[in-house]
Amino acid sequence: MAALPGPTAHLAAAVVALLAYVLTSRAERERRAPSVAIGWVLGMMFLPYLAFPFYFLFGRRKLVRMLRHPLPPPPDAHWAAVLLAGFGMPPPAPSAVYLHRDGGEALLALWRTIDNARERLDVCSYLLGRDAFAAELSTRLAERAQSGVAVRVLLDAYGAWLGDRQMWQRMRQTGVELRMFRPLSLRYSDGPRNLRMHRKLCIADGRILWSGGRNFAAEYFLGTHERDPWIDLSFDLEGATAADAAHQFEVDWLVARGRTPRPITRDVEAAPPGPLTQYLPSGPDQAEDTLRALLIEGCYRADRRIMAITPYFVPDEGVLTALRLAACRGVAVTLCLPKRSNHVLADFARNRALRELASVGVEIRLSAQMLHAKALVFDDSLALIGSANLDPRSLLLNHEAMTLFYDRAHVEWIADWIAGYSAIGSSFENRPPGLAREIGEGLLLTVAFQL
Repeated sequence: MAALPGPTAHLAAAVVALLAYVLTSRAERERRAPSVAIGWVLGMMFLPYLAFPFYFLFGRRKLVRMLRHPLPPPPDAHWAAVLLAGFGMPPPAPSAVYLHRDGGEALLALWRTIDNARERLDVCSYLLGRDAFAAELSTRLAERAQSGVAVRVLLDAYGAWLGDRQMWQRMRQTGVELRMFRPLSLRYSDGPRNLRMHRKLCIADGRILWSGGRNFAAEYFLGTHERDPWIDLSFDLEGATAADAAHQFEVDWLVARGRTPRPITRDVEAAPPGPLTQYLPSGPDQAEDTLRALLIEGCYRADRRIMAITPYFVPDEGVLTALRLAACRGVAVTLCLPKRSNHVLADFARNRALRELASVGVEIRLSAQMLHAKALVFDDSLALIGSANLDPRSLLLNHEAMTLFYDRAHVEWIADWIAGYSAIGSSFENRPPGLAREIGEGLLLTVAFQL
């Protein structure tokens, strides 16, 4: 039996681990919740041989490729546009927008986007299913590639485990370029393994954007004979916002190929009148936690209503406090969630936050059908649709993308869509938890950022 390390060796290992933690956190501008930071420090002190390698595999969350420079906000800009200008994001732009009421409309819009591509077609998703829908999608992409369109498909390496490798091979043989984002292979050394690509979009020629919360599998559209479709939300638009999404895809594609991306720029020109939209990427490739900052700011600025629909609701302390204080000052806060999602641990972990919010008057509605939509509404002037859930993984770890809608008609459409599913849901019952549940929730919430 090998001898255990002596006190001197253990102290040296702990010091090296703690120094590495501090230096990487400083260099990469990491910000962590106090509970998470304390957990890492204690791990480095008492279990450095385990905590140190685990930290480099899973502990870091910022891999900033480029720092965006602040931009001047447009005249008379909405508060959200002013905030995002400070993060260097391209400004809102006029767009022709089509919101999809259900999976059937979303499917027709996806096929239309693919068919409209003449030069380039970029597709990004967390996963590509192993079903008839995915087979038809791959066939359509292959046909476009054979017709001379440059087709690129970017999938998350972890989500790709659920895919069909033979399907990928057939796509590649027809000219489709397919890459995995952040492979799990040990040969891949570019950062932690837990920073996932969760953006969902299809872009035709850099001018038409199809996006939202839907992965490319049957349950996100029309379902199958064995499974009902999940409730989800997506849209397509045409305009400069699509070009912004295309620029971000180019960055993600270059990163997946191991290359250094070029800075993202868009000339700020006088835009013609029209409904404004804005593309918002969030994740390890952004210096700031852009979406989380926008969400918290929106909670503090709202004076009439906040509406949210999400499959997974495990808010961190900052988001939870912002929602709670909004309700305390009289803002009508509505949360629409599935009664049971496809993630049991997330359902269990959410209950402490739901009890706290229910106690201050937040309306919590639970749908009997699986909800996968991700959307937010603040008052009458701002709504968001995209890929991000209201949990630390989406807000702090994943590469996510949301699109902002500033036009009142679009905001009302999204609010009515959320209200429709809220109306048919049941109310959350705010029951006091037992001791075992309190302990279980507390333990699970210590790793909630990884759920």
